[in-house]
Amino acid sequence: MRIFHDELHKYNRTLNLVSAKTLPFADAIHFADSILGSQLVYQSQPSLTRIYDLGTGAGFPGLVFAILYPQVEVIVVEADQKKCEFLQHLIDMLSLKNVKVLNQQIETLEANSVQYCMARGLASISKAILLTRKIVPVGGIFYHFKGENWSAEVGEIPTQLCSVWMPALVGDYKLPVGPLRFGIVKTDKIS
Repeated sequence: MRIFHDELHKYNRTLNLVSAKTLPFADAIHFADSILGSQLVYQSQPSLTRIYDLGTGAGFPGLVFAILYPQVEVIVVEADQKKCEFLQHLIDMLSLKNVKVLNQQIETLEANSVQYCMARGLASISKAILLTRKIVPVGGIFYHFKGENWSAEVGEIPTQLCSVWMPALVGDYKLPVGPLRFGIVKTDKIS
């Protein structure tokens, strides 16, 4: 994780990987959130063999998940070419054999090809499940890394989407700094 941290600091100015305001607190915010959330995702699905990280940006949570669970194949999807080059650079530096980078738009992934996916900072839950409606098959699960307002986001999912996606809280956690509680919300595609 130290190499990841150092490279994030080194390249952030030119690639705008994370907000400049949060960079000094990357350990307590980006890394801790990804570690704690990834643990909940894996505990929820211990037989997991492959998971997609949609809109991974700087590699959160996908690369962190891959470091924690080397037995799981992690496919990080990012539309920004320069961010993908950064991700590949990190994968090579860290000798991660379980990660693949896809430089493409999420909605261009093959239909029904994504059984398990996760995202942190991609969009609201409603927008994220609309974005993935064609690529996640019935029975697929989408894990959403959410901030303190996760319950409000669940409440804002339109009823018609709830007939296709069933939301549930996997668990919540507190970051090492601040009083806020974050949550992992999963949406199961039920029809």
